[in-house]
Amino acid sequence: MSPPGDLASLSRSELEALIMKLLGEVAELKRVVAEQRDEIARLKGLKSRPDIKPSGMDDATTPKPPRHGRHRRRGKSAPRVSTESRVLRAEVPAGSRFKGYDSFVVQDLVLRAEVIRYRRERWVTPDGRSVVAPLPEGIAGHFGPELRRFVLLQHHQGQVTVERITAQLRAVGLSISKRQVMRLLIDRQDGFLVESRDVLRAGLQTASWITVDDTGARHAGRNGFCTQIGNDSFTWFGTRASKSRLNFLDLLRAGHGEYVINPAALAYMRRRSLAGPVLSRLAAERQTRFVDHTAWQAHLRRLGITELQVTPDPVCIATEGALWGAVAAHGFLQNAVIVSDDAGQFAVGQHALCWVHAERLVHKLDTFTDLHRAIQERMRDLIWWFYADLKAYRTEPTARRRSEMRARFDRIFHRRTGFATLDRLLDRLHANKPELLMVLDRPEIPLHTNGSERDIRCHVIKRKISGGTRSDAGRDCRDAFLGLMHTCTKLGVAFWDYLGDRLGIIEHPKVPALPDLIRCRGQPA
Repeated sequence: MSPPGDLASLSRSELEALIMKLLGEVAELKRVVAEQRDEIARLKGLKSRPDIKPSGMDDATTPKPPRHGRHRRRGKSAPRVSTESRVLRAEVPAGSRFKGYDSFVVQDLVLRAEVIRYRRERWVTPDGRSVVAPLPEGIAGHFGPELRRFVLLQHHQGQVTVERITAQLRAVGLSISKRQVMRLLIDRQDGFLVESRDVLRAGLQTASWITVDDTGARHAGRNGFCTQIGNDSFTWFGTRASKSRLNFLDLLRAGHGEYVINPAALAYMRRRSLAGPVLSRLAAERQTRFVDHTAWQAHLRRLGITELQVTPDPVCIATEGALWGAVAAHGFLQNAVIVSDDAGQFAVGQHALCWVHAERLVHKLDTFTDLHRAIQERMRDLIWWFYADLKAYRTEPTARRRSEMRARFDRIFHRRTGFATLDRLLDRLHANKPELLMVLDRPEIPLHTNGSERDIRCHVIKRKISGGTRSDAGRDCRDAFLGLMHTCTKLGVAFWDYLGDRLGIIEHPKVPALPDLIRCRGQPA
């Protein structure tokens, strides 16, 4: 800003206003510098600044159940395995009377190395064919299914590194190397990868809402991003080099590779302000389905769209629309709401925003005076109060309460506080009114993305413990097993039992296919 001509001629109120404006600009510059420092530290591989802890708005607005009488402690969980009974005899003198039994339950874990040499008979038939006795069911390679289950559980659910797993197995008595442990984690896992993909497809087909989030990921020596997609029934992870909207739409295709021009695609392009002539060209073509990216790009070149140098980029918007058309063509996200933290790449389809992230903007606002801090706390109290009433509305939605909440939202976020930075933030939040109040029309959706943040935390921990992945197979297996682990938890299936069934352990209880369980849960009651 240009300096005023004569500071001495300004009144006290004008000087105070000028100082407050300068303080606001300084705070904004500090924020920009801090973001640039974080980016430089990320590029150099250094540690970034710690994040401010969440405000706890969701927990604070949840009413606590009343306590009646003495507080009961939580009881012990029952073991999931069958209990073996053994009778212990007591030596008693003659004439003693038997009074029953005293039960004493002991839980133990038997962990020991077992090496079996199978001597397979070999025969030659009269016609010259060689016949070798088959291996027992469940044996695939030189390591048994129980060992494979233990390694997968330790690495993915226990967050144990490959080096420590190798040391554990050697300490038990097995002869195994780090390379062999790595092969147990990523080789011959096609069945798990297919089931993970089918979990995403089933989840997107049955979901009335999903929450999404992403975090940094390191793969093949380069920085990338891991995207989480899920709800109360499933979790899925996908790591890619980009976090763009094109990448997100590609993930929503759930492994399908085609591009589709249909009413959903054209509506998307129209909302993104694609030029009318370009839209007409795409809509007039008889060919509406393209098998892969190469075929789609050839189609755009044939129509002359790739040669256009206009804003917004018609190739980008047309490609996003064709991806969204493919999502709709496969029956994914039909009338479903996507709840996000206001990251731009997630703003597709019916979109809602996380209230916790919105309140956090007010929470993190820089204040300079006691008056500013008092105004900030007052505004946070109003937002918390409104949030608590939104949670109550979800349980008993009515048309009257819906209109009252909309009017109350306007009163809160149209306030003029005199704190210029806060007023600009309130205007920004008010501009997001349709996304923040989506819950009024769709009471079943959550008000936050806490579920996604809880799910993706395991990926952050694994990144800190084990670093990044080197091969595409390792990346895909890590994402698949973490997603399957969380999906099992949400469906009430023990991950240990799931691995045992999928690895073919003899006489292990059957675990249904996770996509089938998701579809059953998604059916109306």
